[in-house]
Amino acid sequence: MPSSYDHVPDRGAIVRRRALEEALEALVEDLPAGGEPPRPAVLVLLRQALAEGRQEIRRRFEGDPPLRNNGDVVLISTSFLMDQLIRVLFDFADQRVYPAANPSAAERLSVVATGGYGRGALAPLSDIDLLFLRPYKQTPRGEQIVEFMLYLLWDMGLKVGHATRTVEESLRYAERDQTIRTALLETRYLWGDRELFDELQRGFAQKFLTGDGRDFVEAKLAERDQRHQRMGDSRYVVEPNIKEGKGGLRDLHLLFWIAEYLYRVSKPGELVAKGVLTKEEARHFERAERFFNTVRCHIHYLTGRPDDRLSFDLQREIAQRLGYQDRPGSRGVERFTKHYYLHAKLVGDLTRIFVAALEDSRRRKPRLAALWQTLRPRELEGFRLDGERLAVASPDAFTKDPVAILRLFHVAQENDLDIHPATLRLITQNLRLVDRLRSDPDANRLFMQMMTSRHDPETTLRRLNEAGVFGRFIPDFGRVVAQTQHDMYHTYTVDEHTIRAIGIVAKIEAGDLKEDHPLSTDLVHKILSRPVLYLALLLHDIAKGRGGDHSVQGAEIAMSLGPRLGLSEAETETVAWLVRYHLAMSNTAFQRDLMDPKTIEMFAALVQSPQRLRLLLVLTVCDIRAVGPNVWNGWKAALLRQLYNATERVLSGGTLAGGRAERIKAVQAEVAQHLGGWSEQDKEEHFARGYAPYWLSFPAETLARHAELVRRAERDRQPLAIEHRIDGERSVTEVTIYTLDTHGLFARLAGAMAISGA
Repeated sequence: MPSSYDHVPDRGAIVRRRALEEALEALVEDLPAGGEPPRPAVLVLLRQALAEGRQEIRRRFEGDPPLRNNGDVVLISTSFLMDQLIRVLFDFADQRVYPAANPSAAERLSVVATGGYGRGALAPLSDIDLLFLRPYKQTPRGEQIVEFMLYLLWDMGLKVGHATRTVEESLRYAERDQTIRTALLETRYLWGDRELFDELQRGFAQKFLTGDGRDFVEAKLAERDQRHQRMGDSRYVVEPNIKEGKGGLRDLHLLFWIAEYLYRVSKPGELVAKGVLTKEEARHFERAERFFNTVRCHIHYLTGRPDDRLSFDLQREIAQRLGYQDRPGSRGVERFTKHYYLHAKLVGDLTRIFVAALEDSRRRKPRLAALWQTLRPRELEGFRLDGERLAVASPDAFTKDPVAILRLFHVAQENDLDIHPATLRLITQNLRLVDRLRSDPDANRLFMQMMTSRHDPETTLRRLNEAGVFGRFIPDFGRVVAQTQHDMYHTYTVDEHTIRAIGIVAKIEAGDLKEDHPLSTDLVHKILSRPVLYLALLLHDIAKGRGGDHSVQGAEIAMSLGPRLGLSEAETETVAWLVRYHLAMSNTAFQRDLMDPKTIEMFAALVQSPQRLRLLLVLTVCDIRAVGPNVWNGWKAALLRQLYNATERVLSGGTLAGGRAERIKAVQAEVAQHLGGWSEQDKEEHFARGYAPYWLSFPAETLARHAELVRRAERDRQPLAIEHRIDGERSVTEVTIYTLDTHGLFARLAGAMAISGA
């Protein structure tokens, strides 16, 4: 938020305004009246002042404390630098380039900063937004001054957003455009005619700040939702946008815009006196903003451009600059990104808190009832139903009955209700009560009911996590909240990945993913214990980030947590086994030769039972699907299906070797049905060609296409035959080549395709 330049030490070392003015004066002191100023020389001086000022600000930021890694001071200092340069430039244009002996009222001009620059919070390489306020009628001289300033600013390498308007025009545009209204909310006088700026401020306050703010608040919240959707509606992505992403700077700015609009405050701390935030919440606001500002400054300096994406390749460097060092079992870059996600989550908490306080304060004003009205409260299973949101009847509801914390989420889940933000705030203030629930049978039963519910468990678990209850109730889960893995494969944090995996299994059970996962959809209904599957998904990555084998450590956690959550000894052992070997099926399917009988035999020996095989297949599918949006594909599905079918035959009493001949005959009989017009002799000769694994590696339809390709090639005496088709199920283009085999043929073909960009 806007800060005083008093926080910037030794401002003269950033820009020496008087010296710059004197240098510019020297360039034109002998200039005859009406003569053109030496623009190249003027530009050299301004560029030099800009470069030296930026260099000094960066030196402080990357140097020694107390200014090191203080992003807030960088933003203030950069705003100060721009202020001085613009003021010098305005005076130079007004007094030396286009002087007026007796300027009229029509020649008045006010230079106003808007947007982030208006807040006095300009990132190192960000755009600057300027509003040139003019009287009702502007003279050619005023237009010349604006044009002179803009061209020099552009030539200095600055990206300048600008508008030249009257006060009346500015207010009229703000009335129909919320973006312009927000920009005017953050205006700051820079230089020129002060009365024009004051007139704008008075007009804005009278026109927009005397009502209930309904349209502004609704528009800003809708704008936020659209932005979240555009940026990817999750805080937990591998390369977050620190400004526009969910939980980022723009969300903080939005809260403060609403606060400015409704409460006329100039900094977050002032919201404490208004009863909107507590002192601790205001401190959280300021800490999150400073953290984001600091990271954003590092991004700008490292990339040399106004980039706001915390890209993968920058994360390690920024972590080191911020002092995150590697430790045994814990990488510094992962602790850094964890802190980022925790701050982003905190912004979400502040948003809920702010909206709740806003609603409560509006309700106390009868004239605003049309904006903030809700349905008359009703009772629902001991809670108050406030519109479509569940709330507690009294502030001491949780201290009287701590189990009510979990029961609240359960009732909301079963009745498809939201939870009132004020109640979520109350939960946050009473999180210590959750500690005593870990040994409470009713609390553990409620948790399992929510996790295994057929009513959208993903949303409920995410609510529990956002409120801080999940990690408090299961401390081992709390350790992976916002835990990252520094690679491009894992899109989400461990906690978000886990919650998404549970959401996927719920969708598979409901039949919503039958088209993508027909085998899993069939098998999930043959699983004997749903709690086993759901708990295994909850715990499969719970030991990540501790060092060592997270599968082994996770299995140990499962052995202690299973009984607490009401599982039998046998169920607990199955959960522990699934967690211990949750990577076994994918590793075998994707890294081993599935045509080798030993591969199947070893995997079957590990799994031991058809029930475990079903559980492991469904768990594996959910785990892979929850890694990221583009990780699952048809190739993986085919390999997992092949491994499952082969292993299931062994576990059901069959053998790989003994049944192979019979399976080949069955496949060839199915292929024969597709070969219309072939004589029996032609079929037999073709079936004699392939080696055994070939006939078991492809569906019958594919084998029939191969047969037709071979027949055409031999009939036409072609030494090379090629066929291609789009395989939508596997999301690939399948190319089939029939030719004489030579040493290195496959490698050469693969290389040719790679070179061609395939």
